[in-house]
Amino acid sequence: MSSIRPDELDDRLGSSGDEPFLLDIRPTSAYESGALDRSHNIPVYDELRGGDASALRARFGEIPSDRDVVVVCKMGMVAKRATSILREEGYDASTLLGGMSGWRGYQNNSLGYKIRSLVWRLR
Repeated sequence: MSSIRPDELDDRLGSSGDEPFLLDIRPTSAYESGALDRSHNIPVYDELRGGDASALRARFGEIPSDRDVVVVCKMGMVAKRATSILREEGYDASTLLGGMSGWRGYQNNSLGYKIRSLVWRLR
């Protein structure tokens, strides 16, 4: 499974020609309460969590196929499912490790993030 650490994503954001399409799959209310800048909300989290991929498949037209896609959810678990589905359809997709929780930890330079980041790097 393809994934990207928050620090790696941060390096790519704002890079001309290399900026990925940020796909936030969380429910609209969660997205509206805090999201990555320039991310796009396609709220299919609940469906994917329940094992139904049809809601995501129905919205493929909103996801560019000519750019890398980084899928974001709360903690990264459901995003892994979305990433797998997108990759099966030919998208170059990856999951943001730790989801929004990981991103916030990275932004705040929290101890929890530092520990998780170390574990991710050792894998």
